[in-house]
Amino acid sequence: MKNIVIFGAPGAGKGTQSEFLEKRYNLFHISTGELLRKEIADQTELGKRIKSIMDSGSLVSDDIVVEMIDKAIGSTEQGILFDGFPRNVAQAQTLDNLMAKHGRSITCMVSLDVPREELIRRMLERAKTSGRSDDNEETIKHRLVEYEQKTLPVAEFYAKQGKHININGFGKIEEIASDIATAIDKL
Repeated sequence: MKNIVIFGAPGAGKGTQSEFLEKRYNLFHISTGELLRKEIADQTELGKRIKSIMDSGSLVSDDIVVEMIDKAIGSTEQGILFDGFPRNVAQAQTLDNLMAKHGRSITCMVSLDVPREELIRRMLERAKTSGRSDDNEETIKHRLVEYEQKTLPVAEFYAKQGKHININGFGKIEEIASDIATAIDKL
């Protein structure tokens, strides 16, 4: 059973490659955004707390995200694909502890490496079709700085464990997926 973290800067292609990984390895996809929306839609006690926080314009705390991740890990016997978590080293440490609690561990982190100029181009292109208001050049550059400062160190965390797989995320989607599969299948 494989437990994989998909990783990369905004616009690196995590969503696109997540679909491939889910199907190829029969993984249970855990996306923090989807978990938040599901808790709210199901009107659980946690969902009510989340809705209240989000309605006030605040960010949902790490504690709540961790509670949802823990619940999701315990809800499946399948391997897991983590998308959007962990976003910092403290979350990576917490994820390792949660996985151990459930008798599991992270198999690998697949890191999609894409040049900064290409990330900006992709997100600006995505803005034309998605209508996402946060995909403008100023916001994109800010998000990339945030990623570099806060999220990128997670790659080093997994590299120290020998679990980091760097993949060139620039090219044809099918070729990138093939490169990912080749690397994972060697594990």
